[in-house]
Amino acid sequence: MTVTESLTLALADEAATARLAAAVARLARAGDAILLAGPYGAGKTAFARAFLRAAAGDPALVVPSPSFTLVQTYPLPGGVEAWHYDLWRVAGAEELAELGWDEARAGIALVEWPERLGALTPPDALTVALAPVPGDPGARRATLAGWPDRLATLAR
Repeated sequence: MTVTESLTLALADEAATARLAAAVARLARAGDAILLAGPYGAGKTAFARAFLRAAAGDPALVVPSPSFTLVQTYPLPGGVEAWHYDLWRVAGAEELAELGWDEARAGIALVEWPERLGALTPPDALTVALAPVPGDPGARRATLAGWPDRLATLAR
């Protein structure tokens, strides 16, 4: 069995980000948390949109940013629910109970600005750290860490 601790990928454009998100969606299962880290404008919401569309099997799925609502939920095939969080406006982990964090952990949780989770950060989460590439406005670098056995599938 191959175990991969982390994986760094060059993403040439938003389409490459969407392909990566779709690949991660194929590997995700109930109980998973996917932490989307990176600065403002790094592509966290673009990744989440592509992930949710792929997981739902609906390329036209409307996926608004949860910047103001803080969380959006999506029913997925097989009775799993995905929870998309944007924690930018959340002061700390104590606010997550009001946002259904315990219920979200039974489904798939996508979390933008995961540093706000504090002690609630799941130790078995997949972290997808996105960073813009200087001098190339559409390109990103993605570093994935966590899910060691499943990450090996993405490395191939």
